[in-house]
Amino acid sequence: MPEKISASAGRALTPGAIALMLMLCLSWGFNQIAVKLALPEVPPMLQALIRSAGALPVMLIAGWLRGVRFFERDGSLGPGLLAGTLFGLEFVLIFSGLVYTSASRAAVFLYTAPFFVALGSYQFLGERLSLLQWGGLGLSFAGVALAIGVPQPNVDATVLLGDLLVVGGGALWGATTVIAKGTRLRNAAPEKALGYQVAVSIPILAGASLLFGETITQMPGALSISLLAYQAFWVVGCTFVLWFALVKTYSPSKLSSFTFITPLFGVVAAYFIVNDTLTLTFGAAALLVIAGLYLVNKPDPKVTPDPNVPA
Repeated sequence: MPEKISASAGRALTPGAIALMLMLCLSWGFNQIAVKLALPEVPPMLQALIRSAGALPVMLIAGWLRGVRFFERDGSLGPGLLAGTLFGLEFVLIFSGLVYTSASRAAVFLYTAPFFVALGSYQFLGERLSLLQWGGLGLSFAGVALAIGVPQPNVDATVLLGDLLVVGGGALWGATTVIAKGTRLRNAAPEKALGYQVAVSIPILAGASLLFGETITQMPGALSISLLAYQAFWVVGCTFVLWFALVKTYSPSKLSSFTFITPLFGVVAAYFIVNDTLTLTFGAAALLVIAGLYLVNKPDPKVTPDPNVPA
């Protein structure tokens, strides 16, 4: 479908905007590490549930301050509920996968999402992919195949299961984005579009926690509580709002070119913070995926990407 060129498409990024964008990418890259560090005291589904429950009021307040009409009938309810269902299942897979795989591997495999977005947009929305984007898809596939298919001393069947669960979460993230791009959800305010997803995920994650028999046997320590607050209030509740504020001022295509740094930050942070083992094979695989992500997101000056979901 044709896209309108943003009025801010020609505005150059200021040093402050670049610094803020780098901070957002660093925050998103650290998120998997935060989950991993809190797992010994807070089970995965309960973590995801607390994250959604804590983030929802932040988004509602941010939307209220911006004058967003959350309950206005705009045709977004149906796709919003569908996107929310996929969003909830996405985090069931991601948080389950983090039990089995490392934070560094999860940071790379989760960011296969933009490739699923590209394929879904091509298949269902009729969007054309450039030769460069097809090359990016090929590089990303090669990276995932290398990381999963080549034997590595620190990778066994359990780790591979975690990898596949995270890739499945990335696929659902991509499907949610395609729904946001191809339905009336696209015209909803960002806080409302994301609010659907977070609100619907709460009962799904609560049900998953009950199904898995999760409990918290003792009061989590200060570190775990801080990490839960980081995920809920900062990552979900604040960084997306900051992203949308940047999108209103600057070109989304210029901003999206930064997002390939996110999995790189995740891999490096996991190495230094949680002492993840990085083999040469996984290092090469991560570089292939990151290079593919860059090519798929390479800015096209004639097209404005969907600003509703950060890459």
